[in-house]
Amino acid sequence: MVSSNYALKEEIREYWTARAANFDAAFGHRMPPGPERDAWQREIARHLGSAPLEVLELACGTGEVTGALRRLGHRVTGLDFSEAMLSRARAKHAGDTGTRFVLADAEYTREATGRYDAIVCRHLVWTLTDPEAALADWFRVLRPGGHLLVFDGDFAAPYGATGRLAQRLLRLLDRWQGSAAVPHNPDMDRHAAIMRELPFGKGLTPEILEPLLLRAGFAELAFRSHAPIARAQRRGAALRDRLRTLLYRRFVLHARKPG
Repeated sequence: MVSSNYALKEEIREYWTARAANFDAAFGHRMPPGPERDAWQREIARHLGSAPLEVLELACGTGEVTGALRRLGHRVTGLDFSEAMLSRARAKHAGDTGTRFVLADAEYTREATGRYDAIVCRHLVWTLTDPEAALADWFRVLRPGGHLLVFDGDFAAPYGATGRLAQRLLRLLDRWQGSAAVPHNPDMDRHAAIMRELPFGKGLTPEILEPLLLRAGFAELAFRSHAPIARAQRRGAALRDRLRTLLYRRFVLHARKPG
């Protein structure tokens, strides 16, 4: 079956493939040892608990969240539809028998029904081309009682007075210091063009996501602030990167499949 959004999906795949080589160098993508890694792992453990789980990590990219899950003792299937991203994830976790990496579409995983105790994704939901189909598929592959843990945000525009001020300061820094040695996103025009075509291109908020999750069958929805992770990211970061943590409204979602 060729979906009506095939061309857009291919454009998204090419975009992330082009970013794979330098993805870990961009601020906020890698989880360096220390406060930031600890903050991510605390947040994951808060929701998934301490017992080892069978986890499906969607849009695993270069395998950074995979590492956090593995350090917490979970078995991980990392799924991504960019082979370039997966090649880096496989190299990063070479020899780890607790990981498995699969080239597949996160919206149509083709994984077995009821196979996983948890689904985890970071910065994926805002890119979905068919959110309702994706959520239905995720609900299907979870076991009864399974967890859905989402790290995401509204990346369409700076959030509130703080975000707008951070954006102005970043523009001043760019004029004063020149562009960053490693751009946060080297292809903003392409990024903006893709966003215009996405269902969440004008923003993804808990208020928008909640009814979609409920219609898909998820229950026990809980949204938390991303602020503890952002505070950890700012520790020791350069001014430009500290400002980036203030730009957007980010959130953590935890939900369950009833049963």
